[in-house]
Amino acid sequence: MAETEVRRVTGLRDRARSSSLVLQVSLLEQLDLSQLTCLNEAQEHTLKSIVANKKKNTGSAYLLSDADEQLLLSLPFSQTVKVRAIALQTSNVAQGPRKIRLVINRPSLSFDDVEDEASVVQEIDLSEEDVREGRKVPLRFVRFQSVNSLHIFVVSNQGGEDETRIDAIEVFGTPVMGTRDVSGLRKVEDE
Repeated sequence: MAETEVRRVTGLRDRARSSSLVLQVSLLEQLDLSQLTCLNEAQEHTLKSIVANKKKNTGSAYLLSDADEQLLLSLPFSQTVKVRAIALQTSNVAQGPRKIRLVINRPSLSFDDVEDEASVVQEIDLSEEDVREGRKVPLRFVRFQSVNSLHIFVVSNQGGEDETRIDAIEVFGTPVMGTRDVSGLRKVEDE
């Protein structure tokens, strides 16, 4: 009896491990690039330049803030996803994000909207090591079960610099089964 119970518990643990491995895929492939926006980005260093390939940026492109250190990234997905973790990486740690706020499923968002903490789903303080190494930062998974768009508000950076720099961004999770990629649908005019 005890041996059977041990096998059952071990089997459940193994299945849980394997399902959590499946859930750790990059969701950048699910981005709807036509709807991608970033407020306060420098014209020559845009969000689109680091996510256009729909995989982690390993090139020389980077996102840079323009007027001050704050950025508001809007990452719309082509289908509903479950988000488990994010990673932000920079080559200049002093300019790397320190405090970020996450908001989900808003069709449009301004800096005023994210200053109001009522709309914030999770606030995260990133360490220098997190942004230097591009570490995965786990999210409160239960709050990110049905995400159509993820908004990342960079409140401040590591060194109190005038500009914030992000070289790479990753979003980890899974697409929700049964939802469709509707990014290619276009309105048809009546004849």
